[in-house]
Amino acid sequence: MSDILKITQEFVFNLFKEKLPSTFLYHNYNHTECVCNGVDEIIENTNLNNEDRLALKLAALLHDTGYTKTIEGHEDESVKIATDFLKEQGIDNNTIDAVNLCILATKLDHKPNTTLEKIMRDADASHFGKDNFNETSEFLRKELEVMGIKNYSPKEWLDENIQLLSERHQFYSDYALKNWQPQKEINLSKLINKKEKQTLKSKTEDLKNKLKNENPERGIQTFFRVALKNHIKLSDIADTKANILLSVNAIIISLVLSNLLSKLDSPSNNYLIIPTLIFTISSVISMVLSIIATRPNITSGSFTKEDVEQKRVNLTFFGNFHKMELKEYQWAISELIKDKEYLYDSMTKDLYFLGKVLDRKYRILRITYNIFMTGMIISVIAFIVAFKLSKG
Repeated sequence: MSDILKITQEFVFNLFKEKLPSTFLYHNYNHTECVCNGVDEIIENTNLNNEDRLALKLAALLHDTGYTKTIEGHEDESVKIATDFLKEQGIDNNTIDAVNLCILATKLDHKPNTTLEKIMRDADASHFGKDNFNETSEFLRKELEVMGIKNYSPKEWLDENIQLLSERHQFYSDYALKNWQPQKEINLSKLINKKEKQTLKSKTEDLKNKLKNENPERGIQTFFRVALKNHIKLSDIADTKANILLSVNAIIISLVLSNLLSKLDSPSNNYLIIPTLIFTISSVISMVLSIIATRPNITSGSFTKEDVEQKRVNLTFFGNFHKMELKEYQWAISELIKDKEYLYDSMTKDLYFLGKVLDRKYRILRITYNIFMTGMIISVIAFIVAFKLSKG
């Protein structure tokens, strides 16, 4: 018995090695070994004679050899291969018939009748009752995808496995029902839980998207957030520009005072007076305008209860409440957040007046840059003209 099993094992291994495409990620020699192990596990715990044991073990080894020729109807091809091989090995016809019946029992639509058929059918699907079911199942999904048979998404494969374990598959032998069925139920339970989690997650995301689309508040908040951010950024840019002008002109004036003024005492340098005055005056004006552009306005910093009730005060600007007591300000804010219209109105006013401040800053800065640029040009021209006149 051991000799024919060893010969058959070598035959199947070499056959798969030479003729089975590498795209068979599931139906390969590893699967054949798993089925053989499943058969061994059952028959060791089942009262069978030696002839039946041999037939089952041979069928387990040969049951998927038909995949080397075809996918559709591979069981029938496996029967042909098994018959030819076993006859060559001198196996009697009764054993060959028993092997062939076991191979045909692995068809999905076949209902096993004999004990051997039930054992073979259970061994072929033994991974349903093992804790490595998910890994084994994934190999089958990838095989179907790689071979172009069918491309299942993870969700579709989950549904397929749930249906397979709950409706289309069952164990038949006493051993499998006792030892593999409990793990199969655990595997099915895990699949169902996973599907429920996915369903709940999908419903939650759909609800979030629905609320997001139906609720305009998010769009309004985004508008105010972006608008305020842009206003503040532009204000910072204006302040930076003003500080640059202020610093540059301060340096220019200090250089004029330290270098040019000391030379104006000499009558020979009288030609420098007018260019120096133009240069200095343009720098002073630029400095003054830079200061004006960034100078803060003084506000009252207080409001009355009537102002809040009549919605006349903008509580989002610190200049309207910096002199108020904390309790009064807290009361005013509580009134503000109760009234959505008042809240949005305050934010709109804040945007508007920030825009007015920006308009003032940038208009003054434009004038300042123009004066600075014009003063520099005129000063240089004046220095050149005065120098030439003094030489003439």
